[in-house]
Amino acid sequence: QVHLAESGGGSAQIGGSLTLSCAISGVDPGRYCMGWFRQIPGKGRLGVATVSPFGGADYADSAKGRFTISRHNPGAPGDTMSLWMNSLKPEDTGLYYCAAADLYPDCEQWDDYNYWGQGIQVTVSS
Repeated sequence: QVHLAESGGGSAQIGGSLTLSCAISGVDPGRYCMGWFRQIPGKGRLGVATVSPFGGADYADSAKGRFTISRHNPGAPGDTMSLWMNSLKPEDTGLYYCAAADLYPDCEQWDDYNYWGQGIQVTVSS
């Protein structure tokens, strides 16, 4: 069974930075795509960025140029994904979920992610 352990997040000022991390365990992580999604009230969860087991990344337009996603020890014990969030804006505020799915090589199929963490809050304010 897939287990996703999230950490990081919190509060930052406009223009500041935050980091989100997520460790995957319980399955062969070498097959799993991972990503971060943000809960949009009334609209479900929208993809922010995803990363393949081999480091290939995809970003939402809102994240391009500001956020960087990476994967550490992919396919090995301690497989962890991180999202560096820079130049934060108030609209980045929300509940962020770590997600995983056995989708490789189609990690950009964001509607098909089916394993979720518990969510972690990000708040950006002046």
